[in-house]
Amino acid sequence: MEERFMREAIALAEKAKKKGEVPIGAVVVYRGKIIGKGYNLRTKLQMATAHAEVRAIDRACKKLKSWRLPESEIYVTLEPCPMCMGAILNARIDRVYFGAYEQKGRSLTGALAEANLLNHTVEVTGGVLQEECAAVLTSFFSEMRQREKQKKK
Repeated sequence: MEERFMREAIALAEKAKKKGEVPIGAVVVYRGKIIGKGYNLRTKLQMATAHAEVRAIDRACKKLKSWRLPESEIYVTLEPCPMCMGAILNARIDRVYFGAYEQKGRSLTGALAEANLLNHTVEVTGGVLQEECAAVLTSFFSEMRQREKQKKK
């Protein structure tokens, strides 16, 4: 089950990649069904908050007509940043599954999950299809560096 939903998130990350966005995808699942999807669109929308998780949560809230998403899970291809973990906690999502680990040390996933903020805690599982999720990001940044090298020639 975890892999099925993570593959949906990876497909969304690929959409972001095709648009020149950092390839991160997310899906919110409620009672076994996807109710919200999102991928990064920060550059296109010029919005700091246009992260995959925030966009997926927004769609899920609209679907359920509630800002609370208990009994929900979110699957995201990269370990959520502090802003996205805040949105996850605020939405009262029960569980986070992520693929690749944030390598630059900017994530507070574990600390925020344990903090019992807003009288809510969230379970976190990392490393779901980790290699596949990381490969999408690695190829994006590799291709971006190649394009930058070509521009300098």
